[in-house]
Amino acid sequence: MLHRRLPAVTAAVCALAVTLAGCSGTTKDSAGQDAAAGASGATADPDAPLKKGLKLAFLPKQINNPYEKLIDEAGIEAAKEYGGTGKEVGPSDASASSQVSYINTLIQQRQDAILIAANDPNAVCGPLKQAMKKGIKVVAYDSDTAKDCRQLFINQASSEEIGRSLVRNLAEQVGHRGKIAILSATQNATNQNTWIRYMKDELKKPEYREMKLVKTVYGDDADQKSFQQTQGLLQAYPDLKGIIAPTTVGIAAAARYLSDSSYRGKVVLNGLGTPNQMRKYVKDGTVEQFSLWDPEQLGYLSSYAAAALASGRITGAEGETFEAGKLGEYEIGRNGEVILGPPTVFDRKNIDDFDF
Repeated sequence: MLHRRLPAVTAAVCALAVTLAGCSGTTKDSAGQDAAAGASGATADPDAPLKKGLKLAFLPKQINNPYEKLIDEAGIEAAKEYGGTGKEVGPSDASASSQVSYINTLIQQRQDAILIAANDPNAVCGPLKQAMKKGIKVVAYDSDTAKDCRQLFINQASSEEIGRSLVRNLAEQVGHRGKIAILSATQNATNQNTWIRYMKDELKKPEYREMKLVKTVYGDDADQKSFQQTQGLLQAYPDLKGIIAPTTVGIAAAARYLSDSSYRGKVVLNGLGTPNQMRKYVKDGTVEQFSLWDPEQLGYLSSYAAAALASGRITGAEGETFEAGKLGEYEIGRNGEVILGPPTVFDRKNIDDFDF
């Protein structure tokens, strides 16, 4: 198990969280877990000070994604705490290869660390490996690369528990019966596909025998396309009982469609969203509940992890620990995975307690 020492404020959030195995968990196979970390033969010096003047670059799936902007801006602000600088660069579309040219440019600029939310686990591997060969540290966050193409992956929460909990939550709302669908982001998104795999596995359990997943559609993390995909689902399946949208862009677009349609109050929508974008839909009854972790904490943690790597405090090997500023100490798990903590379930009772 991957553990992290939780400060009091974060522990309080855990009380609101989706049911998880404590505030920890790992999801990946241990094979080759330290491939990226061990390739250079580097050794960690836990007492090494964080270097001043570190240059970090955040490369999101797409530059205009509001959720990823929250992550990146928090990471950039965190860099100031330890005397570093950060910036955000990236494509306007979320296609598989759209990030490659940006990685090449960041290598030329000699960044100390590249932090990437991968649109495709393999399309970015070639240039990321080149970056690591040149001494640039690579940290994946939100959506992973192949494990030998980075030193660390900062995961929002246990991927398995995200996928399974979304099914459990929706099942309770639809009475464990009826047709359901999934509105995802892009077809190649690592995080989305991992969550969906666990959703499908959860649905095989006997308690879901009267539920049927009829279709998975992709809105490409584009608002209008996600809106249209929601419309198309309900035209194709007018007796649909529920939709799971594990993407902040998708759930907001789906909620917007449902709120002005005859399906409002009849079709259950659940998934992952931010409180600020979903507040009006919770209050007008379109959405009863949804989940998410704090994206600003994800960016903050990613920034400190990159700084620890670039300063030689850690190499990305399992069992190493590092301090992440106000979030406290974290331990690296299998395959270089670090888990932020469990997501929070938002509903009418608590949504006004959050502002992000």
